[in-house]
Amino acid sequence: MSSSDRTRRSFLKTLGSAGLSAAAAPLIVPRRVLGGPGYQAPSDTVNVAGIGVGGKGRDNLRLMPDAHVIAMADVDHDYAARAFEMFPEAATFYDYRRMFDELGDSIDGVVIATPDHTHAKIAIDAMRRGMHVFLQKPLTWSVAEARAVGRVAEETGVVTQMGNQGHSGDDARLVNEYIRSGTIGDVREVHVWTNRPVGWWPQGVDKPTDVQRVPQTMNWDLFLGPAPDEPYHEAFHPFRWRGWVAYGTGAIGDMAAHLLDHPWWALELGYPTSVETSAAHFNGVSWPVAAYVYYDFPARGDRPPVDLIWSTGDLKPKRPDGWPADEAMGTSDGGVLYRGSEGTLVHGMWGQNPRFVPEALGDSTPPKMFERVENGVDGHEMNWIRAIKGEEAAVSDFAYAVPLTEVMLLGLVSLRAGQRPIRYDPDAMRITNRPEANAYLRRSNPRAPWTLDVEEAATH
Repeated sequence: MSSSDRTRRSFLKTLGSAGLSAAAAPLIVPRRVLGGPGYQAPSDTVNVAGIGVGGKGRDNLRLMPDAHVIAMADVDHDYAARAFEMFPEAATFYDYRRMFDELGDSIDGVVIATPDHTHAKIAIDAMRRGMHVFLQKPLTWSVAEARAVGRVAEETGVVTQMGNQGHSGDDARLVNEYIRSGTIGDVREVHVWTNRPVGWWPQGVDKPTDVQRVPQTMNWDLFLGPAPDEPYHEAFHPFRWRGWVAYGTGAIGDMAAHLLDHPWWALELGYPTSVETSAAHFNGVSWPVAAYVYYDFPARGDRPPVDLIWSTGDLKPKRPDGWPADEAMGTSDGGVLYRGSEGTLVHGMWGQNPRFVPEALGDSTPPKMFERVENGVDGHEMNWIRAIKGEEAAVSDFAYAVPLTEVMLLGLVSLRAGQRPIRYDPDAMRITNRPEANAYLRRSNPRAPWTLDVEEAATH
């Protein structure tokens, strides 16, 4: 790598680590000041690599027009073919580790959109190389992995972002302002629901017993990552991995980062004191097709405790009194309902279509409390790029995303622990009332070399 490349990479890392605000942007010297036509200032272009680009990763890269996509890695080159065609100048790999070894410091940041179970290891490897990380939701497969990822992010100081695009949305910020300004009074009850997995990927199914041939374009061992060794089957890949316990986190992992994010953020809920899950059928290998998760959040200062009910599989709460019988609540992907002492607020995915009961509560606009992100939901990826350049802060960095991820995944811990209430001590990262449930905070016996050497240190 040339000395100019090293200087550029060092400059970007310093800016990102410093977390410079927009007010500090003049420190980035414009190209016209440093040289004549064609001079590229160190901060002008961010070199990005994609890992897991066959699905959502391709969309993430597409929404980073100011970045330079120089490389992509995917375990299935047939599934990733559209992404390869979209960025024809990018080098392509099966194994992200080989990509890191060959391109090294040429990569400023990585976009990781692999299945949930490989998120943590890839993100930690990237951060330890000084690369900024955009990591798809859910942040990790397990609670312990989330803690490990958060610790390495703090140690390395790189710029991080979770792929919950709604966190950048104007609608989400408006909902926060309604809640924080007391439009519906004190909130004691919240319902969050999603239609997933209905019509999206299989859940509540048994593991296939037949063995299929691995496609020639796929590295199955890389797909398995830390999960137990088992034969390839199309029931697992592509995309269908989300419903399997070994690889995905089901509907709560997919959608809570979008939907649960809103009340958790608006009400500043923090960690729950207890969590209980109810599902009709759970076979231990595939997440149930529908479930309820009951969270008890304690009082925060002068704000009352909150009962939050998360439901999947199109299970919905009762319509509030006064809601039109022929009108759906939320949006097609799900919604959030807040019951306050002065009224009810209902909105859909990413805070869309907020409605009040009584309707008059929505007649006035609340005071602006949250800065808007350029291009809203569609600007989430570029917010990360601008943060790398030191122009603004990433809105859903790992300091925010790690505890949100833990709260989400505690619902799965409760499910796997027999659908009985668990009490959680976040400081110790332990289940206090049922010691046997602690086994579900982490993956047992991950395959080498996918072990996380920081995990134990991150949990004590």
